[in-house]
Amino acid sequence: MKNRVVFLFLVFGFHFCMGQNYKISKTIPVNGSEGWDYLAVDDVNQNLFVSHGNVVNVIDLKTATVIATIKDTQGVHGIAIANDLNKAFITDGKENAVTIINLKTFELIEKVSIKGQKPDAVLYDSFSHRVFTYNAITTDATVLDARTNKVIKTIALDGKPEFSVSNGKGLVFVNIEDKNELKTIDVNRLEVVNTWKITPGEEPTGLAIDTETNRLFSVCSNKLMIVTDALSGKQIQVVPIGEGCDGLAFDPNKKLLFASNGEGTITIIKEENPTTFSVLETIKSQLGARTIAINKLTHQLYLPTARFGTKPKPTEDNPKPRPSLIPNSFVVLVVDSNIE
Repeated sequence: MKNRVVFLFLVFGFHFCMGQNYKISKTIPVNGSEGWDYLAVDDVNQNLFVSHGNVVNVIDLKTATVIATIKDTQGVHGIAIANDLNKAFITDGKENAVTIINLKTFELIEKVSIKGQKPDAVLYDSFSHRVFTYNAITTDATVLDARTNKVIKTIALDGKPEFSVSNGKGLVFVNIEDKNELKTIDVNRLEVVNTWKITPGEEPTGLAIDTETNRLFSVCSNKLMIVTDALSGKQIQVVPIGEGCDGLAFDPNKKLLFASNGEGTITIIKEENPTTFSVLETIKSQLGARTIAINKLTHQLYLPTARFGTKPKPTEDNPKPRPSLIPNSFVVLVVDSNIE
C-alpha cells in the first residue's frame, strides 16, 4: 500500500510539473436568459448544439458565433448527433416529444410524441441505429428507430435515468440517479441485462466510457467519480471530484477525463492504465458550469453557464430554490490546452 501511494504521488507530481495549461481561452456569448442542460458537438460539421430554455442554440465552432436557433423545443434537455443519418435528436421535456432536425440546414424533419414523461438525456447508438430517450417521471427509456423516426419500444428502468453511453458493440449503459446504479441495455434485445450498484457514489449523473479499456466513469453528487468495469460490473477505483458535477467528458487520445463541477471548477483526471486513475489538476471555470462537451477534433471543451443574482429563501413548496439568472449573461466557456 505504501509503495502504491508513493507511485501515485510521483505520477501526480510528474504530470503537475509538466503543467497541462488547461484554461478558459474565450467565452461565446449567447442571447437569452433561460436555463440550460446538456450540449453536444457535431464533430463532422464542427457545430455545437446547446440546450437553452425552450430553444437550441447552434454555434459554429470555427467562427465561435451563433448561426441558428432551433425553436419550439419546449423544456429541452439533451441533443444526440447522428452524423451517418444527418440528423439530431432533441428531447423536449415539457412536451414529451423528440424533435428531429437536419444537421446541415437545421430544419425540422419531424416531431415525435412519446409516452415517456419528461424525456431528459438522449443517446444515439450508431451500432443499432437506435435512439434512446431517458424519461425522468416514468423512469423508463423510449427507443426510436433512427432511420424511420418511429417508436419501437419502451424499456422499464425502475429508477430515474440520467446520462448514457454506448460501447459501440451492442451494449448501452445508463446511470440511475435515485438508485445509485448503472444499468446495461442490450440494444438488440432491448432489455436490461445487468444492474450494478456504484456505492459509495451517490446520485450519479454524468457518464463517460473508454471503449478501449472497457471502463465506465460515473460522476456523483457526493464529489466522487466511480470507475466500473463495463464487462463485469466490478468497481475499479473511486476518484475525488468537485461539488455540483453534472457532466463528464473523456478524451480518448489523451486518456483524460474532465468533470464539470457546478462550484466553478473542472477536475482533470488521467487514466494511467486500466486500473489506475489520478487527479492531475483542478482548474477554474465559472459558477454554474456543471455540464460539458468535448470536441474530438480540436480537443477543446465547452461548458455553458451564466451569472447569477440573489438566491430566494427556501419555502415549503421550494425547499431548494435556485438563484435568479442575470439577463443576457448566458455564455459558453471554451477551454483549451497546449498539450498535444
